[in-house]
Amino acid sequence: MLEVGIKGREEVMVTEENSAAAVGSGLLPVFATPAMVALMEQTSWKSVAPYLNEGEGTVGTSLTISHSSATPLGMKVWCESELTEVDRRRLVFHVTCYDAAGVIGEGTHERFIVGNEKFLAKAQAKKDAEK
Repeated sequence: MLEVGIKGREEVMVTEENSAAAVGSGLLPVFATPAMVALMEQTSWKSVAPYLNEGEGTVGTSLTISHSSATPLGMKVWCESELTEVDRRRLVFHVTCYDAAGVIGEGTHERFIVGNEKFLAKAQAKKDAEK
C-alpha cells in the first residue's frame, strides 16, 4: 500500500555520457542537470513501483529543483527520495542528490499513477489524429 514515508535510493557514476557537454546542457565535463533530473525521477518511480497494482505505472508531471554543486567525471552521484504526500493518484516526493562532498541538488517531484495501457492509448491517439 502506498504510504507517506516510502524511500528510494539510486546511484550513477558521472561519465562522458551523462555530462553537460554530452547531453547539450552546457559545454563542461560535469554531471548534467538533465541527468540529475532523470536520476531523481528514476529514484522516485522505482521506490513506489512495488506498491502499484498490476498494469499501473507512474508518470512525472512536475519538478521544482535546484542543482547547487557541480560533480566532475569519475565521481559517484546518488539520489534519495521520500514519498511525502499521497493524494489519490497524485504522489509527491522530496528528492536529494549527493556526491562524496555533500548535497548537489534537491527539490520536489510530482508523479501520477496511471493505467499503462490507457495512458499509452491516449498518447497514441494524438499521433493518429495527426494523420
